[in-house]
Amino acid sequence: MLREPTLEKLHALRLRTMACTWLEQDKSPDAVALSFDDRFATLVDAEALARDNARLAKNLRDAKLRIADACIEGIDFQRERQLEKATVRQLATCRWVTEHHTVIVTGATGTGKSYLACALAHQACRKGFRTMYRRVPRLFDELRLAHADGSHERLLARIAKVDVLVLDDFGLAPLTEQGRHDLLEILEDRYGLRATIITSQLKHDRWHDFLGDPTIADAICDRVIHGAHKLALAGPSRRKQEKTAAGS
Repeated sequence: MLREPTLEKLHALRLRTMACTWLEQDKSPDAVALSFDDRFATLVDAEALARDNARLAKNLRDAKLRIADACIEGIDFQRERQLEKATVRQLATCRWVTEHHTVIVTGATGTGKSYLACALAHQACRKGFRTMYRRVPRLFDELRLAHADGSHERLLARIAKVDVLVLDDFGLAPLTEQGRHDLLEILEDRYGLRATIITSQLKHDRWHDFLGDPTIADAICDRVIHGAHKLALAGPSRRKQEKTAAGS
């Protein structure tokens, strides 16, 4: 059998991993001893795994998570954090993404809100969902610039399309009138259509007062808080604990 034409066709079909694995099989007596079906299944598995890894790498690259190495396996379940393993296991299935739910993570500074949000977003990337991470203060800066240069509608459309939007550090600074309207537009575009993660030092029952404008606050709270998965982290600041451990 002439191998080169087949290898060329595999490369033309962008089945490069399958081609490389086929060549590697001939170097292994164990692989050569396999039946045709088993060898072929190995080739297909190798190609599928390579594509899954490439897709995950692209999703993570596009997501630009604040904590790039955050993952479900790295979540700390110390009792003082009051974070239930069963709840995280359920969220790790990403059913909340397919059902277009919201996850709200609250807690004092340093309790690991951003890590948990990034870990859930990382899991969504693993499942093939497109994800976008934004710190809320910087998102509003980005939106202000978009208003100025005429790209506002395009930016809102891009945000609306991602499967999972992470809004980190909500409530750190007072909102302007334009900021309130932009936030409502973003959440309105996603309501019932896409999934969102929001982290905040403010407990969700204080969001209405924080938002200021009663009409917009009613609209935002109704869309975000009702039916959301709410995780309230407790315990001391993990940053302080890490600094103390490093200095000891």
